[in-house]
Amino acid sequence: MTEQNSALWLPKRGTRFEVGPAAYTPAAQGEVVVRVRAVAVNPVDAIPGLAYRLVLPWLTFPAVIGSDVAGEVVETGPGVTRVKPGDRVLGHAFGVEKSQNRAAEGAFQHYVVLMQHMLSPLPDTLPFEQAAVLPLTLSTAATGMFQKDHLALALPTVSAADRSETVLVWGASTSVGSSAVQLARNAGYRVVATASPRNFDYVRSLGAAEIVDRNSSTAVAELVERIGESPLAGTLAIGNGSLKPTIAVAARTTGSKRVASAMPSLFVRMGARRASRLGVTVSGIWGGTLKDNEIGPAIYADFLPAALASGVFRAAPDASVVGHGLDAIPEALRQLKKGVSAKKLVVTL
Repeated sequence: MTEQNSALWLPKRGTRFEVGPAAYTPAAQGEVVVRVRAVAVNPVDAIPGLAYRLVLPWLTFPAVIGSDVAGEVVETGPGVTRVKPGDRVLGHAFGVEKSQNRAAEGAFQHYVVLMQHMLSPLPDTLPFEQAAVLPLTLSTAATGMFQKDHLALALPTVSAADRSETVLVWGASTSVGSSAVQLARNAGYRVVATASPRNFDYVRSLGAAEIVDRNSSTAVAELVERIGESPLAGTLAIGNGSLKPTIAVAARTTGSKRVASAMPSLFVRMGARRASRLGVTVSGIWGGTLKDNEIGPAIYADFLPAALASGVFRAAPDASVVGHGLDAIPEALRQLKKGVSAKKLVVTL
């Protein structure tokens, strides 16, 4: 292939992004090259440059970051059987992961290398810009919910039977929460959730049975009442301030005492010490680990293609397209730092 590639480079820690030429990297064993048509931005992309030393200390520079990709397959490597050139797909790009750590796998470029088992074909009715909202947040929710070292819930299917257990999702209107509510429902669990009142209808549309105002001074008591006699299968804690109340709820209800947290590791460690005194176990989620175990293919190969095609799982939250071209991504990151609610910022390419 002689495709001309370009990327949004981060030359080194603490510097500005720069658009520039990038090598076209062919697909190796089990890999797929995708022509990127849309990317979404995530908080990990927007951390200040010097903070990369704490969050991604292994990252080599110059780097191409970004995780959320939607586009068309242009090349497949040996052993790839799930997709073919021309297929429309979404995928999780792992360029910043310690095990990968290469620019060719960063999302913010025109041609990206993806792992076959971490992408999903798209139905024709799903636009690239909407599909791009899913990968990292879906992976984060799935890691916390289904990996054995976290909640170890039953896997989702397109026709799950109802279970007599409840999953608590604190922060259900976030991007991670939007996937978590749907995954739990598609695994047969009843969902009790928190959100801001303005997002109650949105969270209910995802499948939550009960919703409590996360800012309520009586949120813990309300959640315990809404969960009722149904045993907890597990708890997902998403967003700032989520760990303390979710630990309290887990301690006061029957069933699982496991809380999986999508918060920075420092907060998780602090919360875990407090939780252990209450008989609650806290684990910290890193959304890239499912690529290395059975959960990655279980979600991206076995569940998501049919779930998107049938409509039992939708790409949520809504995409907000903030620009076109690689040079529009830094502005999307600036907007993300200001905060968003029940939407995800997307750039088309």
